[in-house]
This record gives sequence, C-alpha cells and structure tokens, in this order.
Amino acid sequence: MSDATREILPFTKGHGTENDFVLVPDPEGLHPLDDAQVRLLADRRGGLGGDGVIRVVPTRLAEEPDVRALAAEAEWFMDYRNADGSRAEMCGNGTRVFAAYLLREGLATGDRVPIATRAGVKVADVSTQEGGETSYAVDLGPWRLTHPDAPAGPGYDTLVALPGLDPLPGLSLDLGNPHVVVPLPETVDLMGIDLSDAPVLNPAPAGGANVELVQPLGPGHLQMRVHERGVGETRSCGTGAAAAALALMTWSGQPQENESWRVDVPGGTLHVRALPGQRVELAGPATLVADGTVIVPRS
Repeated sequence: MSDATREILPFTKGHGTENDFVLVPDPEGLHPLDDAQVRLLADRRGGLGGDGVIRVVPTRLAEEPDVRALAAEAEWFMDYRNADGSRAEMCGNGTRVFAAYLLREGLATGDRVPIATRAGVKVADVSTQEGGETSYAVDLGPWRLTHPDAPAGPGYDTLVALPGLDPLPGLSLDLGNPHVVVPLPETVDLMGIDLSDAPVLNPAPAGGANVELVQPLGPGHLQMRVHERGVGETRSCGTGAAAAALALMTWSGQPQENESWRVDVPGGTLHVRALPGQRVELAGPATLVADGTVIVPRS
C-alpha cells in the first residue's frame, strides 16, 4: 500500500480472562474506524487478532449524540466493535481492559474509573487482591428479563438448537446487550459441544444475541461457554457471565442483593454480584500485553 492509501495506527493489545481486544487510541477523534478496518485489526491471521476492537476516544467527540451526552459523567468513550465490524452496546470484559488502559496512560486516576458506553456510563472500582493482582469490579448497571411475560413464564422464553442435542429451553436477559442463557443437563458434556456455528434461536432476536451454555458446579459456582454474536465462540464474556449467574438466581427464585457467584470460563474466573436496584457487578482481572503500530488501509 502507498502512503496515500494506508495509515499507521498505534494500538494496545489486552485481554480480560482471555477475551481479547485491540485498543486504538484516538484522542482527537480523527480515526472512527470503518467496518473493514475493524475486521482487519481483529483478524487472527491477516491482522493483530482479537474478539473485538475498542477505540479510545473522548466522549465529547463520539459520533452518537446519546454518547456525547454522557461527557459530563465520563471523559472517555469505549467505542466497542465486534470482530465482524458491527457496533455493540458494551462489553463487560472490555470495560476492565479499557479501565486498565486509561489508568496506565494517565487518562484516569484513582480507584473509580467512569467509562462511557452505548449502554450508558459504567464505573470500574479498582482494588489490589491478595498476591498483588489488580481486580476491576464494574457496575454493569440495570438488567432485566427480556420477556418477563412470556407464555411459558419467566423461567424460559426461547428454544435453542445445538448440534447433536434436542432443542433446549433458554432465558433471555438484557444487560445493555442481549443474552440467551441455556442450562445444560448434567449428562451433557459442556466442553464437547460444537460452537463453531451460532446456536439457532427460536424465536430469533432481531439483532441477534450472545448465547451462554451453563452448568452449576455447586452453591454460588457455575461453569460456562459462550457464542458471541458477531464474533463466534470466545474464551470469556463478561456480560455473559453476569447473565448466566442472574439466570441461575432467577431459576432458583429471585436474585438477592449481594448474592454472588463464581463463574468459570475457558479463559479464567469471573465473579458476579447482584446489586440493589436490580443492578449487577462483574469483577475480574485485566491484562495489557503489547503495544505497537499497525498499518491499515485508509478509510
């Protein structure tokens, strides 16, 4: 590519429980990233590789008016894109990586980091755990059952088709982005399910949904795999972990304030806590692993 047809962008690579992202700083709001650029950056063979791409841009310079309106509450906007280029409301694991980046770069200080997203402002509380690891606990905000008045009742509202299994019931939840949580029978091997293709949902949500397959391991403890819309299977999904825990709480009765769950995903361990006012908190690590520059076609 000639200088006229390419541009060189700085980047940081990071992950939260191996849900990985390419962060592109854009302090002047000059690089909005088109879909093709996002797909290239996320490409694991032709680009840098990631489950998503996060542009780090001042909230006041965001393209969306609804996001710009959040500038008084959060200076920086997490412009999150799925690997296929589509825009997403937010990303739970991404918020922790975003907070870690802002703190490292001196763009935020202290132990509370506000983050603007398309699903409102999320606040990351930063603490040091035993052993010295930094943990980021993010109030993901309000959540709700997508179809509380479903004919089958609040427990299940969707049938989910998976390879080699009869259709299974699932529960739809909205955490700022859409999820369908599917409880697997004990006789099913969670790790043996083929998630190379998206599970088929009936009824199918208009904008798609993330699908979490869950199995309880004991009181307050579950394991999960996830297929994310616009990405495919990922090693972890933060809002998906929260949705999975909330679904299990719902099936057992009603989520109680400060009820907490450990969620094991292929990439590590997350912790979910029900907050007052039907809100939910996600806690876990974030790691920044590389910095550099990357050449992309000019948009």
